[in-house]
Amino acid sequence: MSAVLSSPAISCDAALAIARADAETMYANLERFRIEIQLDDSDWRIAFRMKVPLVTGGGPHYVIDAETGAIRNKRYYQ
Repeated sequence: MSAVLSSPAISCDAALAIARADAETMYANLERFRIEIQLDDSDWRIAFRMKVPLVTGGGPHYVIDAETGAIRNKRYYQ
C-alpha cells in the first residue's frame, strides 16, 4: 500500500481536467453529472454521478495517479 501524499504533484484541478477530457469523448454533455473527487493513497478518485436521483444510468469513474497524471483505471456507466 502506498503512503498518502501530503502534496501530490498533480493537483485536484489538474486531475479533474484529465478526467473531464476523457469523459467528454464518451459523453456528449457532462452537465447532468455532479463530480465527487478525493485523494486516496497516491491516487485521485473521480466519480461523475447523476445530479437527478432515480434517473437510470450513470457516469464515468476514474482513478488517476496523483504523481504522474496517468489514468490508472476508468469505468463507464450508461
